[in-house]
Amino acid sequence: MFKKDGQLIVIALGGNAFLQKGEKGTVEEQWKNVYVAAKEIVGLIKRGYKVVVTHGNGPQVGNVMEWMEALKDKIPPLTMDIAGAMTQGWIGYMLQQAIQNVLIEEGLDHHYRAVTLINQVIVKKDDPAWNNPTKYVGPYYYNEEEIEKLKKERGWVIKPDPRGGYRRVVASPDVVDNVEKEAIKLLYENDFIVIASGGGGIPVVADEIGRLEGREAVIDKDLGGQLLASVVDADIFIILTDVEGAYINYGKPDQKLLKELKVSEAKKLLEQGIFGAGSMGPKVKAAIRFAEKTGKPAYIGHLYKLQDILEGKSGTKILPD
Repeated sequence: MFKKDGQLIVIALGGNAFLQKGEKGTVEEQWKNVYVAAKEIVGLIKRGYKVVVTHGNGPQVGNVMEWMEALKDKIPPLTMDIAGAMTQGWIGYMLQQAIQNVLIEEGLDHHYRAVTLINQVIVKKDDPAWNNPTKYVGPYYYNEEEIEKLKKERGWVIKPDPRGGYRRVVASPDVVDNVEKEAIKLLYENDFIVIASGGGGIPVVADEIGRLEGREAVIDKDLGGQLLASVVDADIFIILTDVEGAYINYGKPDQKLLKELKVSEAKKLLEQGIFGAGSMGPKVKAAIRFAEKTGKPAYIGHLYKLQDILEGKSGTKILPD
């Protein structure tokens, strides 16, 4: 059971690991959901795998930004990179404790420990995304005077939101490296279950001698996850969500689960717009990138069917050509 040479799996948890449809997002609900995810993760440990976990942070970082704006007259607001670091600690703490408790329940705590790492990812200063911010963040604004003041005083880009009102928009640059990759390798090689690259990672840029500075941006959590999986030499990358996998005609009577795709096949479907741009599309793109870069398989599937995904009974498997 305690194989030291077990394969390394990087798991990217979706939002349903913390919040289910119809829930308000209370602390009690989050703990309940996190424990379900923790049991799935420990199930892999019992099968001899090494595991690194990453996760999204959209609702949580949104909450932090709402709180900051609500209290801005009393407490100076923080920047988005710091808000991202806060959520890595918040979510990492919950996952770490839940995983550790399940390890204790399973009698595995003498062999394995869970640990959370505050994790930065490098983005390029000249990424074209900086000139075209598209990701809506933070609260809604309706007062024209307030909007102009925010633009002037904080240098924000604010645009109409399709759902009403106005919101700040920030860039979503691509990720090129993971700053703490060597620390992550050292930890998992010594039987730690590592929680890293939360929210895709904290975006930073490097100067000519390697010094880092945070940037206000949104990192795609799935692309951040595939970078993590690639740089720590994962054998398998699994993106977990609230559907069984990638579908053709999703949500229609003739929907069809795509059980296995080669990279070239997946690319064609992605280019044809088969997958939702804001939902399944980024997941397929991340899976393609991992399989293409490493020559190893990537999977997309439901959080509650993790074992079935690995056995080929569920999910979508993307393979190199």
